[in-house]
Amino acid sequence: MLRFLVLCLLLAVSVSGLARNADIRGPVSRVLLVELFTSEGCSSCPPAEQWLNRTEARSDLWSRVVPVAFHVDYWDYIGWPDRFAAREHSNRQRTYRDIGRLRSVYTPGFVVGGKEWRGWFRDPTLTLPAEVDIGSISVDVRDDRFDARFAPVVEVPERIELHVARLGFDLVTEVGAGENHGRTLEHKFVVLGWSRHSMRGRNGGVYEASGELPGVSQPAPREALAVWVSIPGDPLPIQAAGDWLVN
Repeated sequence: MLRFLVLCLLLAVSVSGLARNADIRGPVSRVLLVELFTSEGCSSCPPAEQWLNRTEARSDLWSRVVPVAFHVDYWDYIGWPDRFAAREHSNRQRTYRDIGRLRSVYTPGFVVGGKEWRGWFRDPTLTLPAEVDIGSISVDVRDDRFDARFAPVVEVPERIELHVARLGFDLVTEVGAGENHGRTLEHKFVVLGWSRHSMRGRNGGVYEASGELPGVSQPAPREALAVWVSIPGDPLPIQAAGDWLVN
């Protein structure tokens, strides 16, 4: 009996130690969501991912720039199924196209602040616009549950939704087929889990949402959390925030 109780205690400690926590406090000024649509099956994607990987060293990471890498599934047919790819990632890119924010669906494809960024192919220097106050996003994560608040200082629609994305870092893939056959690909900012939540307005114009963090498709050595708010049906981010997840 004693041995059973000890085993249960050890199991409980082990499981609780895996819970993720974070205190995200976004600024009032606009934060750019930098989206890369990419695929391990695309031979021109690795340079774009390397560029995105280097944004981890930016001094304004999370405070002005929140990078995310959406791996799409429409390259899987050519011989290498991307383990990070998801249909909903491809559909997000198609929605950008359908509402006129993208000229076409392609990889690597950058969307910065909800706008197509083809300048990356000529000069991969991200130019930040002048700071504009939008409102702050704050998120408290405890044991894989979150409580989020958005306090806008500009007029926003009555109905908005919160996007919660778990990002994986230090992920390595040895590609065994397809256009990148034989290459070793290193990934950061990979969207491993993504969920959407209706935000409820409260007195004082503060919007709130609570829930559980999305599950992940793959484990990662390190994780961060990216969050942003938008109008339902329109992927354009109104405001974004992010920070590291810790165990």
